[in-house]
Amino acid sequence: MVVSLSRRTLGLGLAGAAFGVATQAPVALAATPPSSPAVTPLAQIKIGRFTVTALSDGYADMPFSYFPGRTPAQVEAEAKAQFSARPSGVRFLFNQYLVEDGASRILIDAGPAGSIGQTGRLPEALSARGLRPDQIDAVVVTHLHQDHMGGLIAGGERRFPKAEVYVDRRDVAHWTDPAKQARAPDYLQTSFRFASDLVRLYPKLQTTEGDHQIMRGVWLVDLTGHTPGHIGVRIEDGSQSLIMVSDMIFPVVHPRMGTDVAFLFEQDRPAAQAMRDRFFPRAAEEGALIAATHMPFPGLGRLVSDRGRLSWAPADWAYQD
Repeated sequence: MVVSLSRRTLGLGLAGAAFGVATQAPVALAATPPSSPAVTPLAQIKIGRFTVTALSDGYADMPFSYFPGRTPAQVEAEAKAQFSARPSGVRFLFNQYLVEDGASRILIDAGPAGSIGQTGRLPEALSARGLRPDQIDAVVVTHLHQDHMGGLIAGGERRFPKAEVYVDRRDVAHWTDPAKQARAPDYLQTSFRFASDLVRLYPKLQTTEGDHQIMRGVWLVDLTGHTPGHIGVRIEDGSQSLIMVSDMIFPVVHPRMGTDVAFLFEQDRPAAQAMRDRFFPRAAEEGALIAATHMPFPGLGRLVSDRGRLSWAPADWAYQD
């Protein structure tokens, strides 16, 4: 029986999984002023009545030591094999996705906004699309790590003044808990501070849990593991669909090196691996079109299986009628 990657099958509970974070001290990911690119990257795809535009806030390089489950040497070797190695590690893009249907504009994530790496380009990308932040109707925050919400609260201001902001209530509970913040390592402290700013600046925050429809054809789906309330966004119209999986997939290591390869910032590694174990083979079987925050721009592709070995296949771009 084929298992559909629908809102029904993605709302899977992961109760009982161990909770923990890495104990090693990471290398600081210093923020550096972005240099303006010659061309602002934009890419569009049609999903039924929806137009989905991939935007980018920039990038940061993650040290090879940031991937528990494999040694830094193993990660570096795989990055070289994929011609993706950088002197400072694995390059992570910060992709955001603008979803429009002619009546509403929904932004999925808001980037780190200059808080790490070479970032802060989302306003420029929106401007290239002919939009201002006050023209965005809703922002979905897939989880409350700094690189997904920074653009909402940059400079301590409400940057999307007219937008409804959606986030899973489990993440809000976790990232605004003073006791959890007190026990958290230094590299997570910015996420706790940003979460407090988000709650303060957006008092009408829309908190959800599990699968939840926010408008016709746009569903939040439960991808718990990376954080307690990690969610994806499924866009569907007629026979076409796209699922934005946020931080379930990371460049170089996924899917080729295995679902057991984690990332330093994952809150519950066993749960994150379990979600990948369930999602990856289904996505490959169905040929699901996927959007992933940190994959090379525009972050759109599919998981494909060659005699049981999974790999990432970037979406084949063509003019769309």
